[in-house]
Amino acid sequence: MYVVLFTPVVLMLAGLLVDGGLAIHARQRAADMAEQAARAGANQIDDAALRETGRPVIDPGRAEAAACDLLADYDTRVSGSDCAATQDRVTVRVQITVHPQILGIIPGLGDFTMAATASAVPVTGN
Repeated sequence: MYVVLFTPVVLMLAGLLVDGGLAIHARQRAADMAEQAARAGANQIDDAALRETGRPVIDPGRAEAAACDLLADYDTRVSGSDCAATQDRVTVRVQITVHPQILGIIPGLGDFTMAATASAVPVTGN
């Protein structure tokens, strides 16, 4: 009787442990991907504007392309992404779909998404 009553509880706790770890990992992975893509975009400096003004200015078209190209190289399940750039900043948003390993057997607890956003600006050294 004891085993019958506590088996579902143990399975739920194991599910929270495993699937909670997957969710935390997916959130960190999305943040890492967004940060790296934003940095790649911020490296796309407009050379003519730099020579003219002496300050780094992002080429928005090249920056968006570089950021989105970097995201396309990842093999992780990216369910959504958005790359936006201005002359001063690159902002990237990433969503990753997570498939629960244990809690997915419970009706209504299917896939979920984790999202992260990161921004980068060009920085010059002295």
